[in-house]
Amino acid sequence: MRDSRIDSIFNCKSLALFGSVSEGKLGRALIERLIDGGFDMKNVYVINPKGAGHLDSKGYKSVSELADKKVDLALIASPAETVPQVLEECGEAGINSAVIISSGFSEAGNNELEKKLVEAAQKYSIRFIGPNCAGVANTKNSLLATIEAKPSMGGISLISQSGAVGGLIMHLSTENGLGICKFASYGNGADLNETSLLEYLIDDESTDVITLYVENIKDGRRFMEVLRKATAVKPVIIIKSGRTSSGQRAAMSHTGSMAGADMVYDAAISACGGIRAITVDEMFDYAKIFAAKKQMAGKKVAIITNSGGPGVMTADMCENAGLTVCAPTDSLKSKLQEFLPSYAGLANPIDLTVGATPEGYAKALSACLEEYDAAIVMYVGTPHLQALPVANELAKVARNSDKCICALFEIGSDIEEAKQVLKDSGIVLFPSGERAANALSKLAEYEQHKANRREINLCPDVESMEISCHCGRTSLLETQAMRLLDSVGISIPKNFFAANNHDVVKACNEIGYPVCMKVLSSDIIHKSDVGGVILNIKNDFECTEAFNRLSKLQGFIGVIVYPMLDKGFEVMMGFVRDAQFGPVMMFGMGGIYTEVLKDVALGIAPLNYEAALELIKSTKCYEILKGARGGKKADIDALCDILVKLSMLPFMYENIQEADINPVFAYEDGAVVADARILLSTGDKIEKEWC
Repeated sequence: MRDSRIDSIFNCKSLALFGSVSEGKLGRALIERLIDGGFDMKNVYVINPKGAGHLDSKGYKSVSELADKKVDLALIASPAETVPQVLEECGEAGINSAVIISSGFSEAGNNELEKKLVEAAQKYSIRFIGPNCAGVANTKNSLLATIEAKPSMGGISLISQSGAVGGLIMHLSTENGLGICKFASYGNGADLNETSLLEYLIDDESTDVITLYVENIKDGRRFMEVLRKATAVKPVIIIKSGRTSSGQRAAMSHTGSMAGADMVYDAAISACGGIRAITVDEMFDYAKIFAAKKQMAGKKVAIITNSGGPGVMTADMCENAGLTVCAPTDSLKSKLQEFLPSYAGLANPIDLTVGATPEGYAKALSACLEEYDAAIVMYVGTPHLQALPVANELAKVARNSDKCICALFEIGSDIEEAKQVLKDSGIVLFPSGERAANALSKLAEYEQHKANRREINLCPDVESMEISCHCGRTSLLETQAMRLLDSVGISIPKNFFAANNHDVVKACNEIGYPVCMKVLSSDIIHKSDVGGVILNIKNDFECTEAFNRLSKLQGFIGVIVYPMLDKGFEVMMGFVRDAQFGPVMMFGMGGIYTEVLKDVALGIAPLNYEAALELIKSTKCYEILKGARGGKKADIDALCDILVKLSMLPFMYENIQEADINPVFAYEDGAVVADARILLSTGDKIEKEWC
C-alpha cells in the first residue's frame, strides 16, 4: 500500500516553511523557488522566531498558530540544533511529513543530533526526507520545494543522494530533451532513502522512467528486492559513484558512509534488471531511449547512413556493446536494390552515399525494420543542404512503427527544424552514432531481462548455526573445510589426515600411490609459496621423506593426503560477505591465472542453477570450458551444482565470512574440489564442532 505520508511530500497542497526568510537565508531561497515552480504561495506558512513572512506567505512564530489550517508538509531550513524540536512541534500539530534541508548532522560527524532527530520523528510517526538534502519537486503539482534548478515537465523521476548532482541533472534535462516528473534529494537518508523512495515510485502513474544517483546503499538486500519489483514495470537507471578507491574515499567524506565494492554493485544491479550508467551523459542517453517507449525484441540493429565513416564507427560500437550488426538477408537486399543506386553499400551499414534522397532514406528504413529489431539512421549533411525533407519522410515511417529508431542528424540549413520533426515522431536523437548504439544496447538488455526474469531468493529459509575451531583459530584447516563441503554434497577427493610418520604411510597406502601431500598449518595461507605441497609421491620412502620436510614448516599441525588428480579444467569459486549486500559469490579461472588474468565474475548469493550458469557464462574462460575449437568440454552442470551448494553455506553457518575454493578441477564428466580455505568470524556460540 502507498504511504499517505510520502504522498503528502510530493502532492502537498500546503506547507509550513521553518526558517529565516531574510535576504541571503536558505528560507528566502526556498520561497523564491516555490514561486518559480508556480506553487500557491497563500498556502505557504513561514515559521520563525520573528514571525516574519515574505510576499504572499504569512509569517508565524509557532506552528501552533496554524491550528485552524491544514498543513500537509513541513519544509525545514532552520539551524540544525533546532530541528528535533521542530519535529516535536510538527508532530503535536498533526503534521506527519517533512523535508529537512538543514545540514550539520552525520555528514558533519554529528551523529548524536541526527539520532535525536530520528527519535523525534519516530515518536510522532513522521516520515521525512533528509537531513542535509536539497529538497523535492513534483512538476505535475507545481511543487519546487528545492534549492535546485526548475526542470521542464516530463515522465522521468530522479532520486539523488547528492543535491548538487540532482540539481545538475534537472538543469541539463531540458537541453537533453527530457522532462522531470518527481525529484527527491535524500541527503543523509536518515528515514526515507534510495530504497523507500524507489519503492514509492514503482506504482506512481506519472513516472515512466526512474533514475537514481547513489553513493552508498545501506541495506543492499532490501534494495535488491525493491529494485527487482521496480524493473518488472518500468526501467531504473542507476549512477553509482565511488567506483575507484579515490572515489570511495570521496564518497565517505561526502556522506559519512562507506561506498561498497564496485563489482558487487554491478552484480546486484544487473541481477535485478537495473541499468548502470557511469556518467550523467549516459544517464540522459539511457533515459531518452526508455522514455520513447519503443520496443526492441532482439539485438539485431540496422545502420542506415549517407556517410561511410560514421557508419563504420557506429557498427564497431554496436558490436562492442553486444548488439548484432548482421548483413541483410538476400530477400532484404533485393528490396533495397529496387530503389537504391547500384553503388550503394548493402552490407550493413546500409550506405546510401552522399546522393541519398528523402525517399531513399524512408524506403530503406521501412524495409530494414521488417528484418531488424531496431535501427540507427545517420544523416550528416552540409550547410547548404536541407535536412527537413529527409526528416519528414523518416517521421512518417517512425509513426507507423513500434520499433526503436535512433538518429544522428547533423549539419543543414534547417537542421533544428528537422530535429524537432524527428523528436515529435518518436525518433530518439543522439549526438553520435556510438552513443545511440550504447543506449540501444541497454534497451535490449532491459527487454531481455523482462523476457527472462528468474526468481531470486535473497533470504533462503534455512536454519542457521555457527561453526567453531579449537584454539581460537579463525580459519578452518583444510581437512575441516573439506569435511564441511562434503557435508553439503560438494564433490571432494578421498583424503586422510596424518600427524605422524606411522599414520601418513598408512594413509598413502589406503589411498594408493601416487599421492599428493599438503601441510596443515594455521600460519600458512598459500601452501605452494612455502613448499607446502608435494606432488606425485610414489612409495613409502618418498612418503616419509615428504612428511619430514613438511613437518619443519611454521605452525605444523599435520598433513592431508589426496590421490593425484587429473587437473582437467582448473577454475576457482568462493564467496565473501559484503557490507551492503551480504554473501557474494565469485567464479573464475583457477590456479595462478586468477591473479594474473583477473577473469572473475560476481553474483549475489544464494544462486539457483540458472544464476550459477549465468555467472559462469559471464567469464572469458566459459569459451574454453564449453570446448573452444573442438577441444574437450567441461561438465558445466557439475560446476553449477557446486556453485549452488556452496552459495548456501553462508546462510547455513552465520559466522563463515569467506570461502576460497581454488582450484576446482572440472572434467568432461563431473568436477571435484582440490583445495579449500574457509575463514570464520569470532563467535562464542558453538553449534557444531569441525575439529
